[in-house]
Amino acid sequence: MKRIVFCIFLMLLAASAMAQKFSPVVVNAPTIFGRPVQLDSDGKLLPWPMPDNTGYSYSSHFLTQWSILWDQYNRQRNYEFFCCVDFDRTTFEMQPEWHWVNSTAYLRAMMEGFMEHLYPYTGNPNTIEFLEEFVDYELENGLTPENYAWAGVPYASANPGDRRYTGWSRHGEDYLEPPIVGEDGYAYLRLYEITGNTKYLEAALRCAAALVKNYKIGDERNSPWPVRCYARDGKVEGPAMGPYSANVVEPIMLFDELIRLDLGDVTAYHQVRQGAWEWLQKYPMQNNVWVGYFEDTPPTMDNMNNVIPLEYARYVLLNPDKDPEWREHARKLIDWVKTTPKWAKYTVHGATVTAEQGSGKGYMLPQVCCDSHTSRLAAVEALYYARTGDKTYRDEAFRSYNWVTYFQGVSADGSVPWPPSQYWFTGEFSDGPRRLMDGLWAVPEWAPDDESHLLGSTSVITKIAYGKGGVTYSTFDPSSTDVLRLNFAPEWVSSGGRKLTRRSDLNQEGFTFDDATKVLRIRHERYRDIDVQGISSEPIPSIVDFDNPHVGANVGLYGQYPTGVIDWGTSAWKVCAPAGRMSTFSLCAANAQGATAGFGFYYPRILMRLDVYNPLDHDVTLTIRAPEMRERTFTVKAGQLQRIRTGWVNQVSRVSLESDGLAALRFDNLAYSSYGASLGRPCHGASGTQWTDCAGYGWTEPQK
Repeated sequence: MKRIVFCIFLMLLAASAMAQKFSPVVVNAPTIFGRPVQLDSDGKLLPWPMPDNTGYSYSSHFLTQWSILWDQYNRQRNYEFFCCVDFDRTTFEMQPEWHWVNSTAYLRAMMEGFMEHLYPYTGNPNTIEFLEEFVDYELENGLTPENYAWAGVPYASANPGDRRYTGWSRHGEDYLEPPIVGEDGYAYLRLYEITGNTKYLEAALRCAAALVKNYKIGDERNSPWPVRCYARDGKVEGPAMGPYSANVVEPIMLFDELIRLDLGDVTAYHQVRQGAWEWLQKYPMQNNVWVGYFEDTPPTMDNMNNVIPLEYARYVLLNPDKDPEWREHARKLIDWVKTTPKWAKYTVHGATVTAEQGSGKGYMLPQVCCDSHTSRLAAVEALYYARTGDKTYRDEAFRSYNWVTYFQGVSADGSVPWPPSQYWFTGEFSDGPRRLMDGLWAVPEWAPDDESHLLGSTSVITKIAYGKGGVTYSTFDPSSTDVLRLNFAPEWVSSGGRKLTRRSDLNQEGFTFDDATKVLRIRHERYRDIDVQGISSEPIPSIVDFDNPHVGANVGLYGQYPTGVIDWGTSAWKVCAPAGRMSTFSLCAANAQGATAGFGFYYPRILMRLDVYNPLDHDVTLTIRAPEMRERTFTVKAGQLQRIRTGWVNQVSRVSLESDGLAALRFDNLAYSSYGASLGRPCHGASGTQWTDCAGYGWTEPQK
């Protein structure tokens, strides 16, 4: 996240730093993160890597970050023991950062938020497997002893490389951060809702009990819970401990959810929650002393941050019933974050970029930091638009998100997000992606228009499957409002087997559907199981992405990869390192002079589409052939990434790719299906908790 000690500073005029409001500095650099900017006709920033396709570029960002996480899960699991990684510029293997604090509890909370979004978006059960293992490790290796004042709750941090978490030795030993107990406790509770596993509920209840036990009435210099204290006795004496943190919204979120579910000591939760809420309104909301969040900074009353005010704004925008003044409070906090002189803000080709924290003494360059914090600002602005209809906030969010997309994957041509060697698992791989996914929930038209995805719900999603012309899912709560974007028109929508009525608004149970954008909004009140059915000609594809299973940079493909899917022969293809518009590994021809290369499906399958990047300075022609189908010829634009659709509807055994520029082209996300693309309804459905699979159904694999 923050790493002021490692950041490059840009010193601005003292008068600007001391001004009552900060005017963003214009930095219209030709590249962002080493990647050439793409601009529209007005000189405004477009997204990366596909500037004319917002849905592709936005989804590519968080799916790419997930692809790297899944590779880490299957191999190194650096996220368990280190804050950050860098990568070798030749092999592109990840290398851990041994010199900075591991953000243990912070990361679990942020990662839960990411997976809570990502699972319903993809339907990929690996996301939940990953999250459960990650949280389980903390429950086994990162909780305080049961006889402590803060008992059975997570430590916020650890030394780099330590297998057991007890805090970062630069700050002290055996300490924790109470606001993060609330943040991580809320994550435990949401994971319980996703999985039904009561060990996560028990962990959440322990966090709530500790917060109740250690609550104190706050004042201007002392918050209800300290920013950092010793776990054994709660004392705040010590140079790195501190009595003040404005971050009470995370504990409030935990209490609110337990109260809603009527779990635990609800009476005590009500009392403590009300006290914390009143303190928040009396002090931070009046004096804007938004300090006390990060795990690697000393406690001061001067080092402000954007996380606390923006997360509070997000909470009341999603839950306006909690704050009668939600509109004014959210607007005020957005404005404060964008104008405070405490840290720098930049305008990059029309996109507002914000740093994370500061005391007004020095500023970080926008080329080297803060993609996750800009993503958070954009998320809150997008949610403000969704709640109020104010398009100014939507447009601001759009440009900021466009800037964020340039930070996806790894860039051999750019600096790391936090110099000298830090890709943060919090910022780059959980916090930033989860807040980008907030944007698709708020503005579903930003999601891909040629795929079907559940983008957001007021309830946790416990199960989901996508099929040809259908989406079937279950929510934790019987009552929720859900937002989807489809690649088909629904013929009917049902809740608990009962058909819902199409309406012009959601003032009562039913659904709305925009025929132009294919955005579906569903309000259901009594039943958890939802079924959306229509007609589509295209089955759900499986994806070969050359990242998982891991092969390595410039390693030849021999035989089957993945096993049982494609046979690449013996010397025609290799896996290429990230470069240009390919931010992860991709496929390239092994013969530098060859113009044709082929591969065979282990069993015949339909080749539906593939992504092609042309790094050359001129257009090239690409021809795709198969014995069973008519050949297709495409023009691949110079310097551009394109998604090519074959239009094939029958299974093929072998495929050949032919181009004079074949040796330079890079391929990724080969999408295939074992099933025909004929019209018709899917045969997959849900009845209660009984789920079955059949032709054309499955989860949507990552498509970067």
